[in-house]
Amino acid sequence: MRKLLTLIVVLALGYTGVYFYYGHTVKQEVQQQLDNRGLSAVSVDNVEYGVLAPISSSANLTVSVTYRGAQAELDLTVEGHPVFSDEVSVQVDGLQALRLGIGLGM
Repeated sequence: MRKLLTLIVVLALGYTGVYFYYGHTVKQEVQQQLDNRGLSAVSVDNVEYGVLAPISSSANLTVSVTYRGAQAELDLTVEGHPVFSDEVSVQVDGLQALRLGIGLGM
């Protein structure tokens, strides 16, 4: 019983590491795709994905991006696994939210 519990804990820790590394890798991949298209001023702030995204080769994500005073949330589909594969395709599915900030300099 103790070995089974130890195995479960080790697997959970390993999956947690892959889960967070997946988010970091996807964030870098999306930023690289934006830079390649000449949108280097757009910064990726946050990536949200499901619990099972790191173990599948296709995932739906929500990415928060910022450009100057405007923030947007994009729905993306990632084909391929950004951690374990060299072939990764990022496709924009749609715009989820757009927030514009208007600053008045006084």
